[in-house]
Amino acid sequence: MRRRKYLKTIAAGTTVAALAGCTSDGDEGGNGNGNGNENGTGDENGNGNGNENGTGNGDMENGDENPYGLDNGVVTIGSDIPYKPFEYRTEDGDLTGFDPAMAEAIFVDEMGLEYEFQKTAWDGIIPSLNNGNFRVIMSAMTINDTRDEEVDFSDPYFTAYQTVIVLENSDIESKEDLQGESVGVQKGTTGEGAAEQLKEEFDGDLDIQSYDQITGAFDALINNQVAAVVNDNTVNAEFANENDGIVFLEGEGAATEAGQDAPDYLTLTVENYGIAFREDDDEFLEAVNEALAAVKESGRYDEIYNEYFAG
Repeated sequence: MRRRKYLKTIAAGTTVAALAGCTSDGDEGGNGNGNGNENGTGDENGNGNGNENGTGNGDMENGDENPYGLDNGVVTIGSDIPYKPFEYRTEDGDLTGFDPAMAEAIFVDEMGLEYEFQKTAWDGIIPSLNNGNFRVIMSAMTINDTRDEEVDFSDPYFTAYQTVIVLENSDIESKEDLQGESVGVQKGTTGEGAAEQLKEEFDGDLDIQSYDQITGAFDALINNQVAAVVNDNTVNAEFANENDGIVFLEGEGAATEAGQDAPDYLTLTVENYGIAFREDDDEFLEAVNEALAAVKESGRYDEIYNEYFAG
């Protein structure tokens, strides 16, 4: 196994101000679109100066201040922060990442709305959505049958793989070498599910250590408390890029079996991410799907993707 650059290095300050949203967890709020101020102004496209609620005001649904039943045109978004590179904070405390950038493109640029991220624990994020704590979930959430029984999903906006990272100097060089070892995962994620499937494949001979956040699993790997971490490829890649001695476990897998242009590391699953909605929110879901399609067709999606993942 050899160390490689798995993701493009994100240049500091390139689009942080333009793509930052805000959260409602105390003093951790971000800048919104442009320079933050108390009042916030914006042009008809939703650009201009941001405010403490995330973005500037746009042309909200023919002048309606509460389109889709939103309070003052603000889309509240539940998200498990941090989950780099999808949602995380800069050294200045601003919220950035692929999901905030997509929120900016969808809700502000296409729909003329505002948005606000709310930091929410992953293991309770769907009940919190259904209890009305926020309007949608944008948090690198995989679309699957179990979740689809509780929420509705937008069209997919990202394809991911469950992958395995290990210490470069370890004796684990293939999937089979994981048998009898301990692996770290985040609770309630599809990474935990992939590890459970691997445990069945090994007739139960795999110890799974579940952590509240993925950072706990990463720390356990560095401290030799687990032999590997099973998690989304892009998040694993971000961690491997930032830490010497961490590499992907190589080998063919689910992506190859699905006939996809597979990466050169082991893939345990192929998954699609979606924005989650309450099941009675059909009008808003349809409007978001239309906006998402427009973001893709305009080339904006490719720009955002290349900022965080290409190279």
